[in-house]
Amino acid sequence: MSGDILFLCHRIPFPPDRGDKIRSFHLLKRLAELAPVHVGCFADDDRDMGFAAEMAALTASQCVLRRDRSKLVAGLTGLAKRQSLLVALFDHPALHRWVAQTLAQKPIRAVVAYSAQMAHFVPTLPAGVRFLMDFVDFDSAKYAAYGAEAAGPMAWINRREGRVLLDFERQVAARADISAFVSEAEAALFRHASGLGPDRVVAIENGVALDTFDPAAAFDPVDHGTGPLLVFTGQMDYRPNVEAVDSFARQTLPAIRSLHPNARFAIVGRNPTPQVQALGQLPGAVVTGAVPDVRGWLAAADVVVAPLRIARGVQNKVLEAMAMARPVVASPQAAEGIDARDEAHLLVAASPAEEAAKIVALLADPARAAALGRAARARMEQRYRWSATLAGLPAMLFPEAAAKAAAA
Repeated sequence: MSGDILFLCHRIPFPPDRGDKIRSFHLLKRLAELAPVHVGCFADDDRDMGFAAEMAALTASQCVLRRDRSKLVAGLTGLAKRQSLLVALFDHPALHRWVAQTLAQKPIRAVVAYSAQMAHFVPTLPAGVRFLMDFVDFDSAKYAAYGAEAAGPMAWINRREGRVLLDFERQVAARADISAFVSEAEAALFRHASGLGPDRVVAIENGVALDTFDPAAAFDPVDHGTGPLLVFTGQMDYRPNVEAVDSFARQTLPAIRSLHPNARFAIVGRNPTPQVQALGQLPGAVVTGAVPDVRGWLAAADVVVAPLRIARGVQNKVLEAMAMARPVVASPQAAEGIDARDEAHLLVAASPAEEAAKIVALLADPARAAALGRAARARMEQRYRWSATLAGLPAMLFPEAAAKAAAA
């Protein structure tokens, strides 16, 4: 391909150890196969900053900045500027300067912005420079849903964020060549909200690293213990995950333990909030915090659960569990973006009572649970290889070169 690529991320796209980094990491790898990539991104903490040197093996140049704006400052700034609070939280004059310098000094032919909060770093681009805006999720819809559920000041804040962010998303999409979302369902919602057609708003689905998330791969096992083991994986300071495990531990797990007194529910993921940590005091609930390798927990699970009530796009946790050939019980929201059939590749449960009933039925029928896991793995192999989900990227960024290559 001709020319370089500028890739902007709200969180350093390395390593692929949490949901947003999984997608951005695989995007970076694919972009680096197409052209030299210049990466501008933020680091949340010292741990993230420590990955900058390793990521340099994939980049032609990079600017990794420690995000230092507090939520209070961002909130006040956003209100004063009538700006989305999410966008205000991710701002840094040094990154604006680096982007301008990179565009001026490097032969940039395509810009990829990952997540809405990075779009404001993309200036008006010269003719011939493509702009791919990877929104990933329809974030304004998520905040609108929060606002509808909350009460008091938070309801007002979330409703405002939903309105302001939607206006911003529409403005960005109007100047982007292509806006991408993680699922066709999300893309369709945004087409309706923006008035743009399928030539401008597309789905770039997540994939799963099938060689890594493979029950036959080498990884350290986790002691299953006695009694059924139910597992949830995810970043445990992310609100939808917190709400999901709280509901499951307090409502679904007791119903399961009434029939299986030794059943355990393992909440596996880094940065558990105090609300999540408190769940460890409930009978049968285990809060692990960060683990070296989530695959051991997935492999040990009798059932993997994804009981999210507010979820956007495609849940990596579900793809990974299915790739590990585990039976999955997911909420409709968690299953919505995944091209898999209820009862054939996973089970969908819409309430704590339905979750408990379907999990108990799986525990009573190990052969069915194993068959469901095998079907899940086969579906991932058929549908969710990263090479397949990112196959359209070259044509989006370098349409002329891709057309010539196809004609050759």
